[in-house]
Amino acid sequence: MSRPLAGADALVQLDPVFAQMAMSAGHNLWSLPDLTPREKTFVCLTADLCHPHLGTPLAMHIEMASTHDVDAESIRELFRHLAPYVGYPIVVTAFQRLTELGLPAVRDDQPPTPAPLDDTLNDIVRELRTIAPGLAAFTEAQLTQRWTRPHLSVRERALACLVVDIFYQTLGPSLQLHSRIARAAGATDQTLDNLLRATAEFGLPRTWAAAHALAASSSPTEPSHP
Repeated sequence: MSRPLAGADALVQLDPVFAQMAMSAGHNLWSLPDLTPREKTFVCLTADLCHPHLGTPLAMHIEMASTHDVDAESIRELFRHLAPYVGYPIVVTAFQRLTELGLPAVRDDQPPTPAPLDDTLNDIVRELRTIAPGLAAFTEAQLTQRWTRPHLSVRERALACLVVDIFYQTLGPSLQLHSRIARAAGATDQTLDNLLRATAEFGLPRTWAAAHALAASSSPTEPSHP
């Protein structure tokens, strides 16, 4: 924990009032009851990819991960999973940064094996085929490589994708898809409320918009599919 403490000390030197605000915002994330420590760590690591913050913030979050049952392979798997959502180029840079930070060598070097999609993911692919067949084929190939792999649970994958939706403001079909997957994997209304609170320190206006979109998508008057 020495590096985060050093970061806090540096903030105090820059602006003691802001330092108190920043540390209070950080305590908000770690006090949330309906997200696991791993999921909270994944929120921070996903935020690093979305901004991107691949310097000191990523280094601090990698160090923090080791204290919250997040091993190196889980971090690598998170980045693999998020590549098509945040963009492959930024993940290439992130993997380079992981090497610089001394992350242990990769253990899982097996090529991805496509697996059948469940009904929720299939619905998106079928819908895309009617409007953009080429995009549907690419989407299907990406999805079949990811959601059943080891090292992360489906719930962890869905919550990380929701963090991307909040940051990138993809608040239509993508947010609806990932919220349905998260709920099917055990997430509750309280879980999603906690996720919104967890992302708020990274940009309130985005989180406000996502809160409205999630509320609308769960309304009984809304259609079940976008």
